[in-house]
Amino acid sequence: MTTTFPDRLSLDPRSPFHDAALLERGVGIRFNGTERTNVEEYCISEGWIRVVAGRSLDRRGNPMTMKLKGNVEPFLLDAGDAGQNGD
Repeated sequence: MTTTFPDRLSLDPRSPFHDAALLERGVGIRFNGTERTNVEEYCISEGWIRVVAGRSLDRRGNPMTMKLKGNVEPFLLDAGDAGQNGD
């Protein structure tokens, strides 16, 4: 079963790009060949991710983020774990 991921996805529930149903299934991000666990938002077509920048907050109390550019590959966490069992 293949899942078509949205071009853009955000963890922030206030964002128009938030998809709670997909996030409940567990979405992982491979960025430039490395699996990242701290991604707040991604865009496949533009090739960027947003990650939290330390412990600093903006004036509204939200974590500050940095945009990193590169190759973005989303995948389902539950689907990836099923194929790696040694049984």
